[in-house]
Amino acid sequence: MNDDAFWALIDELSRRTGDRDERLEWLRAELVGRPETESVAFQVRLERACERADTRAVWAAANRVEGGGCTDDGFHYFTLWLVGQGRKVHDSVVADPDALADVPGIRALVGRHRDEWDDDEWPEWEELDYVAQDAYDELTGQEDDEGEEFLDAVEEAEDAAEAAGEWEEDDELRGARPEGMALPRLTALFPLGTSGS
Repeated sequence: MNDDAFWALIDELSRRTGDRDERLEWLRAELVGRPETESVAFQVRLERACERADTRAVWAAANRVEGGGCTDDGFHYFTLWLVGQGRKVHDSVVADPDALADVPGIRALVGRHRDEWDDDEWPEWEELDYVAQDAYDELTGQEDDEGEEFLDAVEEAEDAAEAAGEWEEDDELRGARPEGMALPRLTALFPLGTSGS
């Protein structure tokens, strides 16, 4: 699975109707219908996409939306949610975190206290991190090994991709991205003290 195939699955996931559980079940079924190496490759690409979004500027944007309450784990779940919005949204927010102000799921939260947000509305999606392992375990019959075989396979695939120089372009882009940019549109939409802080 290359980047285009990964993002094709994610883009389809982002367009599907239903709640998050239903959409994840669709993705799991898609992965189960492929060789187990595709589940491993999916996880490698998912982690890489999350790493690209793991910047101080994107964290500042997530923290602004969450009223100053974005924890380390919460930020990881936010990056998973961001990937789940599709390639165009992910790439635009990574390039300019203030572009989060244009995302419909974020705009739907404006003016509402965090206590009023439904679970499916929170800009966090922890469960997306487990779907590839679930598919892999089903395909290989490894449900009882606590994911060790899957995690070893993912680590091997990451090492192979790095050795092949697959990530060099991403690393250059990441280094060039400004980290301390202002967030004027998000600040206007989520002034401190109004979203649950």
